[in-house]
Amino acid sequence: MTDAASGPGVTPARRGRQPWAVRLGLSPRFHAFCARVPGMRRIARREGAALFDIVQGFVQSQALLALVELRVLHRLAEGPAALAALAGPAGVPLDRMTVLAQAGAGLGLMESRGGMWRLTVRGAAFLTVPGLEAMVRHHPVLYRDLADPVAFFRGETQPELAGFWPYVFGAGAAEDPGLAQRYSDLMADSQGLVAADTLRLVDLRGVAHLMDVGGGTGAFLAAVGAAHPTMRMTLFDLPAVVPGAVARFAAAGLSDRVTIAPGSFRDDLLPQGADAISLVRVLYDHADATVINLLRAVHDALPPGGRVVVSEPMSGGESPDPATDVYFSVYTLAMQTGRTRSAAEIAALLGKAGFSSVQIHKGFRPFVTSAVTATRPNVEDVQKSV
Repeated sequence: MTDAASGPGVTPARRGRQPWAVRLGLSPRFHAFCARVPGMRRIARREGAALFDIVQGFVQSQALLALVELRVLHRLAEGPAALAALAGPAGVPLDRMTVLAQAGAGLGLMESRGGMWRLTVRGAAFLTVPGLEAMVRHHPVLYRDLADPVAFFRGETQPELAGFWPYVFGAGAAEDPGLAQRYSDLMADSQGLVAADTLRLVDLRGVAHLMDVGGGTGAFLAAVGAAHPTMRMTLFDLPAVVPGAVARFAAAGLSDRVTIAPGSFRDDLLPQGADAISLVRVLYDHADATVINLLRAVHDALPPGGRVVVSEPMSGGESPDPATDVYFSVYTLAMQTGRTRSAAEIAALLGKAGFSSVQIHKGFRPFVTSAVTATRPNVEDVQKSV
């Protein structure tokens, strides 16, 4: 039996166990009351819109993917255009382009004035912010993995992402080079934004030698080199990334300041000599056992007083974040090689690895990155703590 005031499928007994605010939310009578009272009506309308945004999220992202793949926003970046001028080059019938353009306007990316379509500020920002377009173009593989979300969360599927993941040399990267290239583009395009935000969060003044572990083709070190002209740097990553790193550092005029040390932190000792080590978007690629081994290796490679910098999107933990606890957590679950951790979890792992003076630097754009820093304690500090 259910009570009409308890919501469908919610028994009065179970409803009584809920906090009072939740009990009100489960009551259709309360919702009807809110709809009649002017002040409450505004709150109800806002909450209703927020709920529908959740419901329609997949359709919004698919409309955005169509706008990107059909280059509608790119065409508007060249100037205002009539609907027919958007439909023709895209090969989309005019009536269907009408629906897509209206969807783009609903997303706040474009607008119509006097019969001409044009970009909004948000649409212009979407095309400009590094990594956003590449992320959208990379979505189809994730959405295929989520085609049966119930089976996905039960662990009954074999995600496609796990099969091609470049950092674990999945066979799928060779089977679908186009997909692998999209991922590479995503990493390359977004690294600049991650580097910029990391340097805003973490002060590297006083660091004489920075080693970036798992730094790919060196996007982060290139940004560091530009910001700190006297700093020496080392890039440690798999041999496969060396050619790209050599080219990047040569183009940036940094070849004489950067040492490239090919290797795998799973199998090789980390080079010594750096007084700071950065791990940028590395930990969430790996399981806890691999992460703690890596952090211990970083600890051992640093001198007393040396610093470690961890920078990546992080879970909100006890205060779930709508970007990192939905998008990145599901994405890393599909990868099957790691997971999205909270800053508190990373801080605990750093402490377990022997670090002290752990500090959390919450990102002002958590969907880009946050940071956690720590220090290898001096011998005196260790002795005092014993």
